[in-house]
Amino acid sequence: MSWIIYSLIVGGLAGWLAGKILKGSGFGVLGNIVIGVVGSLVGGFLFGILNISLGSGLIGRVLTSIIGAIIFLFVYGKITANKK
Repeated sequence: MSWIIYSLIVGGLAGWLAGKILKGSGFGVLGNIVIGVVGSLVGGFLFGILNISLGSGLIGRVLTSIIGAIIFLFVYGKITANKK
């Protein structure tokens, strides 16, 4: 149960920071958590394929999540921009 809380906190922090980096503001608490968790999955997948490790602790997890969230938001922005 504690890993769920840990994932939500890391996801919220990562989503908020990714939002700050890309658009200058966050996406709200729930949006930040969703973006951060998706970012964690994207970052973990990509870093696993590339055999890159940023560490196994909290900082490594947050950095992986932030980078994954930035990649996710960038790709999502490009896809939705083409539909307009």
